[in-house]
Amino acid sequence: MTENTALRVARPAARTENGRRLHGHLKSRLQKGLVYGAAAITFAVLLFLVAYILVNGIPQLKPSLFSWTYTSENVSMVPAIITTVEMTFLALLIAVPLGLSTAIYLNEYATRGNRLVNIIRITTETLSGIPSIVYGLFGMLFFVTALHWGYSMLSGAVTLAIMILPLVMRTAEEALMAVPDTFREGSFGLGAGRLRTVFRIVLPAAMPGILSGVILGIGRIVGETAALIFTAGTMAQIPGLLQSGRTLAIHMYVLSGEGLHMNEAYATAVVLLVVVLLMNLLSALVARRLTKQ
Repeated sequence: MTENTALRVARPAARTENGRRLHGHLKSRLQKGLVYGAAAITFAVLLFLVAYILVNGIPQLKPSLFSWTYTSENVSMVPAIITTVEMTFLALLIAVPLGLSTAIYLNEYATRGNRLVNIIRITTETLSGIPSIVYGLFGMLFFVTALHWGYSMLSGAVTLAIMILPLVMRTAEEALMAVPDTFREGSFGLGAGRLRTVFRIVLPAAMPGILSGVILGIGRIVGETAALIFTAGTMAQIPGLLQSGRTLAIHMYVLSGEGLHMNEAYATAVVLLVVVLLMNLLSALVARRLTKQ
């Protein structure tokens, strides 16, 4: 009687355990399917956008679009290409040193649990969520009007630097935090100081993550229109530092807004896609080389 009673108790328990395992297995399969489905949808949307741009833009590419000077007949994009490269370089030249220096201070020098550090991080996260049109209005009121820089490359570059500064700073800080403390302890144990440890040990290890933030910043700079319309202007020329100029994104916006050169706007979108791809590949190549070193 004792054995029969034990069997009667064990069988429902076994069935319950098997049911739990089956439920967990089905739940895991469902979650896996949802992840794969979301990835497939994202890839399909991206593929559709790229294909749509290429199909509509490649047939519209013609030699007149690559003339050195812009006219209302050829609507050349060469000045916009040069302006885009210059604007990206100037904005990164300002934002990257400031963002990286701030990230080094917050992660390597500031004491843990410091209230000032927490305030800086909260402020940075808040600034990263502000719409670009707000940065554009600030740049117009402060750099263009108050400082009398006018609609110029300098006004646009400084505004973009302020806009991408939170992104560069947060990604650099996360990359520095990902470096194991054993790297620092080993360097200190060998007699190296903090500054030497940061620049010879920590920064090279965190460089791939830092360059990932730089790549994201490049993408935001190249695709920005609202902030630059209010600060850099829309002049179709190869500008100087204190002259107005338009990037490829603004060039495409102006052409599509006029409604007279839609074919050329599609061609500009293709060139813009290629420029972004080349910049990302160059940044990835630099990151890979630094990682090997």
